[in-house]
Amino acid sequence: MRAQLIAWLFVVVCGCASLARGGVGDPQIMTDHPYYPGELAASTWERLFATQARLYEAVTGQPVKTEQDRVLAAWLWRNTHYFHGEPGSENLWGQGFTAGGDSKPREYWSGLYAHGYGLCGTTHAQWVPEMQALLGHNRARTVGTDGHNSFEVFLKGGAYGDGKWVLLDHDISTVIFDAKGESLLSIAEIARDWKKYAARNYPGNAACGWLPCGLHPDDGGVYASYNVAEYFSGYAGPPPVIYLRRGETLRRYLEPGLEDGQTFVFWGRNYNTGGIPGPERSHTWVNQPDKMYQSKTGAGYKPGQARYGNAVYTFAPDFASENYREAVIDESPSHVTLEFTTPYIIGATPPSSGNWDIYKPGGKNGLIVTGTGDVPVAISVDRGATWSDGGKLTGAALDLTDLVKGYRQYWIKLGRGAKELSGKSISLRTVCQMNAAMISRLHDGENQVTLNIGERGLVSAGPTLPQAQAHIIAGEFDSPTVTLELAPPRHAQATHVYAAAHMRSSSPPNPEIAYAIDYSTDGGKSWLPVVSDWRITRRGDEPPDFWSQSFCFGDVALPTPSDRPVQVRFKNNGGKRVARAEIHLLYKVPRSDDLEVTFGYTNAAGEHTKTLSSAAGDVQTLDAGKNVQTRWVELK
Repeated sequence: MRAQLIAWLFVVVCGCASLARGGVGDPQIMTDHPYYPGELAASTWERLFATQARLYEAVTGQPVKTEQDRVLAAWLWRNTHYFHGEPGSENLWGQGFTAGGDSKPREYWSGLYAHGYGLCGTTHAQWVPEMQALLGHNRARTVGTDGHNSFEVFLKGGAYGDGKWVLLDHDISTVIFDAKGESLLSIAEIARDWKKYAARNYPGNAACGWLPCGLHPDDGGVYASYNVAEYFSGYAGPPPVIYLRRGETLRRYLEPGLEDGQTFVFWGRNYNTGGIPGPERSHTWVNQPDKMYQSKTGAGYKPGQARYGNAVYTFAPDFASENYREAVIDESPSHVTLEFTTPYIIGATPPSSGNWDIYKPGGKNGLIVTGTGDVPVAISVDRGATWSDGGKLTGAALDLTDLVKGYRQYWIKLGRGAKELSGKSISLRTVCQMNAAMISRLHDGENQVTLNIGERGLVSAGPTLPQAQAHIIAGEFDSPTVTLELAPPRHAQATHVYAAAHMRSSSPPNPEIAYAIDYSTDGGKSWLPVVSDWRITRRGDEPPDFWSQSFCFGDVALPTPSDRPVQVRFKNNGGKRVARAEIHLLYKVPRSDDLEVTFGYTNAAGEHTKTLSSAAGDVQTLDAGKNVQTRWVELK
């Protein structure tokens, strides 16, 4: 009997590798909306910087040529796609959402796509890796000022000569120029006479076209002092990747409320502004980007000017065919374990209306599982290391939100084999919070819509400590070296490695210490660099104090795609401890089905839906009429 079971499992595992077709790996879309085209316009550094340059030239009439132009283009884009607000924490340390250590969401892509808002220190920490990609190593820093965390970049060339730190603060929409409006000033320079420099009628500010303190005229007081520098205060993990398995759809809503307009699912502070629960911002350029350049009065105040969006995944695995195996982690005659991963963050309808009641037990609508057959259900959010009992499927819906809220991945174990699950109407509905500014929007008239299929998926050991600990093969966290190992699922071939470490680098940081991240695809026999000789360089003027931690991060394409496990080793030559680390693999997805994209929108004639298919071509035209408002976009 044991031999038969082993043989059966072998057939199952090998069968997963032999699937000729799959769902849709890495679908991305883009419209030609002038400000909010969607993720395909900004899902890699190259796409993002090209989009920023086009927007900057369209808005200002000036081409992007210098480093100053490039950072101002990035600043304009960030101001119009990200707002000030308080995001919910992730359980990064495995001790609860608000315990265990630094809980700021410091990763760039998840901050941009899953939230789209953050406090000053949070957003500026996340912005560091964008500037790292745009300008080079360690040319951006978060700076502690008077009651605020601001931001500076180190510019070179022209008026900046060999280099100078300059203010680039998008959280309060502020850059400040010299008297002629030609070059940017540093925080140290502004602090000497902040009342003069931060005034909206200061000649340099009037000349450049960018209103300082663009959200509120009194914000300039934060530059009265200059206290702390945070180097590498944020990091970049993998870009946003979605893998829609057969039987799965993803609908993204631009406004809170979901289908009925009354179901509010989020992961942040509940401001409850205007009677709508969840995060919002009343002072922001988001959703009014055309008003920012040459503004004389600022963004103004409008309750709910910017709010969160939602991403709703609905997955009905087909256990009567091979298709369900696109999501399988493991299975036997007595169970099937399926995976879920998202670039967004699973939200909750909190049990009550307090500011932070998302953390309380009793959350709803984040994960709802339905089905029949008396099927036991268990959930793991730490890569299978531990499991939580979710009850049994007996026809009534199971709301398992409290088991998965605040996470970006989970495994679900169904306590029956595939044959028994067939015909049981199993369905999983996972509702995430996402940045509405990253959803493709339609404009009046003819729209050019681009559909793209990247044919790849993502698997992650992290970002939480328990998720990564499940993959340690050498060393340990809170020591100077640790090695993680991660394999692509279902015998897929990994193509790219992303890695990041949260380091206890001390204050002040020592520029002589070299940090490194290496990877191996042959079981540790040989190693190649992801990051080598990473140093916290020191340049230009500095405040008197420093953050005692930092991030080391990087990515590399594998020379040859491989289905073998990838090992990633974090180390340094100064004995600095690795507080936590994470690794991610992009992997090939089998040849995709066609992508269908449906827009739900209103115009002067009423409500409409329009479906496009990749079978009709990569770029298609959609005439949306007049007075268009995009409500939702669905992918399947």
